[in-house]
Amino acid sequence: MSYPREYIDYLVQFHACRDYFECHEILEEYWKDREGRRKDSIWLPFIQLAVAQYHHRRNNWPGARKMMSKAIKGFEGRSKMVSDLGLNDDEFFQLLSISLSKIDQREEYESMELPIKDPDLMKICRQECKKHQYSWQKSDLTNHALIHRHRTRDRSEVIHARNNALLKKNIDPK
Repeated sequence: MSYPREYIDYLVQFHACRDYFECHEILEEYWKDREGRRKDSIWLPFIQLAVAQYHHRRNNWPGARKMMSKAIKGFEGRSKMVSDLGLNDDEFFQLLSISLSKIDQREEYESMELPIKDPDLMKICRQECKKHQYSWQKSDLTNHALIHRHRTRDRSEVIHARNNALLKKNIDPK
């Protein structure tokens, strides 16, 4: 089975670096470029899952709940697609349900292991980790730069695009 490079990168970031912000960035770009932001894309709930993990780790309970609920809804009825992406679909859906329950009960974040069932996919992910000198590990909860990554990113491009859109609507961006 052949998987998109971006999906493999997502899995590596999800399990090795635990950089959920980067997971979101990787798949969002792929989703926009390949699927034109289609709301029915399988990639959208994967993006939402990473964002839910990001929020949960930061104890942003409303954000975590909202994103996990959206991810679960986005995956509904898509067992075959999840399975075709190399995951054990039964374990995957159970994992999502448990995660939502932990969020609802405001339980402390724990690193999530997506149930990769395809040994070839696991091998590719492990090779990528080795290539980049990453190790499959749990989140480092002392790494504040990673946990609060949204605060340190360069948003100048986003702000510029938003201001241009406002100007086109004849609204002063200030």
